[in-house]
Formats: sequence, structure tokens, C-alpha cells
Amino acid sequence: MKVVVTGGAGFIGANLCRELVARPEVSRVVALDNLSTGSSDNLAGVPVELVEGSILDRPLLSEVVAGADAVVHLAARPSVPRSIADPVASHEANATGTLYVLEACRQVGAYAVVASSSSVYGSVAELPKHEDLATRPLSPYAATKLITEGYALAYASAFSLPTLALRFFNVYGPLQAAGHAYAAVVPAFVDAALRGEPLQVHGDGRQTRDFTYVGTVARVLADAVIGRVRSDAPVNLAFGTRTSLLELIDRLSALLGRPLEVEHVAARSGDVRDSQAANERLRTLFPQIKAEPLEYGLERTVEWFRGLPGYESDLARATSA
Repeated sequence: MKVVVTGGAGFIGANLCRELVARPEVSRVVALDNLSTGSSDNLAGVPVELVEGSILDRPLLSEVVAGADAVVHLAARPSVPRSIADPVASHEANATGTLYVLEACRQVGAYAVVASSSSVYGSVAELPKHEDLATRPLSPYAATKLITEGYALAYASAFSLPTLALRFFNVYGPLQAAGHAYAAVVPAFVDAALRGEPLQVHGDGRQTRDFTYVGTVARVLADAVIGRVRSDAPVNLAFGTRTSLLELIDRLSALLGRPLEVEHVAARSGDVRDSQAANERLRTLFPQIKAEPLEYGLERTVEWFRGLPGYESDLARATSA
């Protein structure tokens, strides 16, 4: 089967491409990515076809999707702060882009998996967050992700297009970039820790997240593609854990074997306070999937970082310890 991964050179996309090429059911993987946040380096040595371009380029998108059995739509303009800085660009990439992807899928009858986000729950206080809760987006990014899943469900209803909308929570792991203003919390913390710099915490650090290892996410996505798993409602893709940022720092400190300096700064606009997934719907659809413990995922993440240029001093400390 031919599988197209939009955003295939990005963090989750490149991990998914690795998972897909290892599946005997998959004969061809095509990654479509404009490389604005992804990198061709993420696919080095992976037998996939990388097409550089945007999902907003409809002729190119149609050409790439032609003959596809499935499309996993991960291309997006990520980050809550980035969406607040430029909401129109976020809408065009995330909402309009999703519409174009689904329309391309409809033209060839391809199964479509789309990536939504736990940010759609916004200020809803109830925990764990189950899929039937009201949605209250706090940022343009969250609003675009609600549109993303809404379009997927609408195409399933209006055109009988087989779709699955997955609400990602805090995905982390190898290939997740650090060193920029919009970096996610795990790579930002690991990067600072390995460089011997203070870990910058927005707010008091007691805010909680449901961290999900990218390898687990890739397995869910690959299983969905191969099984053409469908749902007439969104599905949380997380496993019901709840870890505060201060607890995350403690675990990272234990892994590295040294205390870590923390710098508290102002809380960010649009960030949710607490996040934890109800996962009954996920476990019903994917009973075979087991989550990796946070300690395992952090160990793999640190191992990947230490293989990058610029972290030699930390690796030397670890080797001599």
C-alpha cells in the first residue's frame, strides 16, 4: 500500500515514516513537507520519497496523493505562542490546509488520519478530559485544530470518506527540535539541562501534562493506517498520565544524576493549566498498544540529544561519571 505523510519530515512525521517502512503491508511511503519546521535530515537513511512542497499547493498535493491508499495528515503550523503571534498564518496552514488534504483524499478515496490536539479542551477544568466534553479553545492554534477534526468528521459524514481524528496530547521524543522560541517543553528542558543552563519554567511549574512518547504515537498511527481504523468522533491519543513540569524536571534530574537549575518566568497566554486524557476510546480501537513509561521516553530522548553536535561536553561528563 502507498501511504502519504504530510509533514513527513517533521518530528512526529519522520518517526512515523520509520515505523511505516518497517511494516510489511506498506510498500511505498511519500513524505510531503515544506521544511519550514521539518528537516530532510530527519529522514536520512529512511527509504521514503521526500517531496518538498506545501499542502496549500493544490496541484502538487493532488499529484502526491494520487494512487495513495492512506494519508496521515500531520503538516501544520505548530505552537500556541506562534499562533498568537500570527493567527492568520496558523489558520491558513492548519484549517485551510486540512480542507485541501481531505479534498485530495476524497478525489482518490484514500483513508485519512488527521492530527488534532488536546488544546481544543482549553479551559475545561474536568480531568481526565474525555472526548464528549465541551471544547473551549484558548488560542488560534487550538481553534484551528478544532476545525481540523471538524472537517475530518464532516467529510466522513458528507462523503463517506474513511477518517480518524486523533487528539494528540504532549508528544515528545527523538527528532523533536529545541533551540528556538517555540520549542516544546521536553526538548527545551533537555537542551538546557545538557548545556548546563537554567530550565525556564513558565509560571509556577505545577501545571500538568499527559506526556506521550513519539514511538507509541507512531505505532498507533501505523496500526490505524493498516487497519483503516475509523471513528465517528475524535479520539484522545494519550494514556491518562499526569505529570507536572516540576515532576518532569525531577525525573530528568534523576536520569542525568545531577540537580538542575530552574528559572521561573511569566506564564504564557493561551496555555492550559492541566491536561490529562481519558483513553477508553483509544484502548477500544487499539487494544494492542501499550504506552512507554516516561522514564523510558526521557532516556531515549536524552540519548538522541547526546548524539547531536553541541552536546559533547555533557556526553564527556556522563562518560566520566
